[in-house]
Amino acid sequence: MALQLPDYPWDSLVPFAERAAAHVSGIVDLSVGSPVDPTPALIRDSLAAATDAHAYPLTVGTPVLREAIVSWFAERRGVDDLGVANVLPTIGSKEFIAGLALWLGLGEGDVVVQPRLAYPTYAVGAALAGAAIVSSDDPAEWPENTRLIWINSPGNPNGRILGVDELAVAVSRARELGAVIASDECYAELGWEPEYVRDATPSILDPRVVHGERNSVLCVYSLSKQSNLAGYRAGFVAGCSDLIAQLLAVRKHLGTLPPAPIQAAMVTALSDHEHVRAQRELYRARRATLAPALERAGFRIDHSQGGLYLWATRGVDAWQTVADLADLGILVVPGTFYGEEPSEHVRIAITATDTAIATAVERLDALSK
Repeated sequence: MALQLPDYPWDSLVPFAERAAAHVSGIVDLSVGSPVDPTPALIRDSLAAATDAHAYPLTVGTPVLREAIVSWFAERRGVDDLGVANVLPTIGSKEFIAGLALWLGLGEGDVVVQPRLAYPTYAVGAALAGAAIVSSDDPAEWPENTRLIWINSPGNPNGRILGVDELAVAVSRARELGAVIASDECYAELGWEPEYVRDATPSILDPRVVHGERNSVLCVYSLSKQSNLAGYRAGFVAGCSDLIAQLLAVRKHLGTLPPAPIQAAMVTALSDHEHVRAQRELYRARRATLAPALERAGFRIDHSQGGLYLWATRGVDAWQTVADLADLGILVVPGTFYGEEPSEHVRIAITATDTAIATAVERLDALSK
């Protein structure tokens, strides 16, 4: 019996990638959120120093890594009441997101809730478990048979940031339903409003959200964005110690764990905040260059308070915008990939080099004349 998975949306973008690549001056790829800047040297040095990894690493993570995760939450997220029993390293965040519903024992008759505009892997995880997927941003609409709720802040694709009050309402509703609520927060260090430049965006584990009770609450995180570690597959989950213990038991059976050199590199990445500030400044400058050019070209940018994308529209069908930009040699992603139907928005990444961003601006300015 074939597993029923959603279509892989990126396949439908291939003709437009070819169209953009045919531009006389080449393609500017603003479709993906993959880092283009180097992994900081201090992190690479930590990885290199740990390459004598002859023994099996710990699924639960080394003691120093777990302490580093706990300290990072206290220093950057305002969550100062975690212990090592509340954290667990993962192989990036995508594998964890895809596997969580299955590992929690969900199946037919259960519902997984995701945001109305959602990272596609939430639905893939529901499909792997045989559960139904419901898209809704309104906790009052979440069905009674909901067993897992995904929220995402700052959001992908739209960069929307949920405040403390919104997070608290979501947690309260999850508790009413007896559901696990998991918050995907991998862009937390990339908020663009003034208060989020100084401090990271609010976490679902913030004491003002959970009121001292982490039961059935999880926060999922990745170092791919803030530390340019996408190729390292370095992530972690934190929250309810009972859930962490349950997930640890599953992962021990599966052998699902980050390699020892990656765990060593994660310690360095979590302990040094200066490289994160420097990377955020690079993205801030690219965003400050690209966003006005899009507006000059007739786009309206919605939300986009955080993360690595601009959620933009010209008020026409998203695929028409994808085609028009491909003719300029610029590749972007339609909102249909994230559940927007009918779709007028496109997702435009700021994860390109300064030179590529400048080229995109030149082409957009030519369009606006």
